Amino acid sequence: MDRRRFLRYSCAAVTSSLLLPSGLSQAFSKPTPKYKLGYQLYSVNKDMQRSPWSTLMALKKMGYQDFEVFGFDPDTVSYYGLPAKDFKRMLDELGLSVSSGHYGFASYLDKPLAEMDAFVDKCIQGAKKLEASYITWPWMAPEQRTLATFKKLPELLNHIGDRVTKAGLTFAYHNHGFEFDITDPQTGMTGYDMVISQTDPKLVKLQMDMYWVAHAMKTTPKALVAAHPGRFVMWHIKDMDKQTRDYTELGNGSIDYPAVLPDTDVSGLCYFYIEQGGNFASSPMESAAASAKYFNAKLASHFNQ
Repeated sequence: MDRRRFLRYSCAAVTSSLLLPSGLSQAFSKPTPKYKLGYQLYSVNKDMQRSPWSTLMALKKMGYQDFEVFGFDPDTVSYYGLPAKDFKRMLDELGLSVSSGHYGFASYLDKPLAEMDAFVDKCIQGAKKLEASYITWPWMAPEQRTLATFKKLPELLNHIGDRVTKAGLTFAYHNHGFEFDITDPQTGMTGYDMVISQTDPKLVKLQMDMYWVAHAMKTTPKALVAAHPGRFVMWHIKDMDKQTRDYTELGNGSIDYPAVLPDTDVSGLCYFYIEQGGNFASSPMESAAASAKYFNAKLASHFNQ
């Protein structure tokens, strides 16, 4: 089996036609899309906090099927004010899924390792209740964005990744733009170079935020995938305002996504999420609808080749 097919199967992206006898698949089934349309729920966080059910129902009507959660409470193992098992029941009733979550690891970065381990265990507990595959490190506080942090970060990421992997889940790191701005004057390596080269690919996967890659202007999504095939198992897709360089709805900004999207199989892609963290044209939900419409018209075919 060649690399492209292996990566496709490893993410369970096999179409339903493969399950049917030869000659019957075309007659009795439509090919199942390789990927569900995903959304990062941080984009509609206030709506989710106010009414998870109605928000998820509205997103489903827009075509979204899979989600990445935000706002985990480790003390109660809950999401959006709901115990994890109750939130999962809601997802099941709506026919939706959660495949990843952004968790607050940065808050424990400078605390004793035992506290980080305890937090990781809570994340594992929550993710398993949601039947999510990935636990993702999403962010770093401004005061933590230093060369000293990135010199010690890879070892910590490997440690967390080992703990998550042993629990039967997968750990990933999500980039912003600051990783590209921090450079070691002795080696010339950026913070992101350190994350990629000094972590174990078996323990630490990568979630590429394409907006931040474009914003940093140091490399491109295609170049990153070509240099590290199979490593970028998740993508974040959001557009950049042509004047302010802030977030904007897909299709309204400066990122030419039909041209910049990498090959999904070479990337090792398992899940992707549209996201818009702010700067909404009118409201978060209307922006979600606009981005879904653009995606289906201009980008969906790239994910189902």
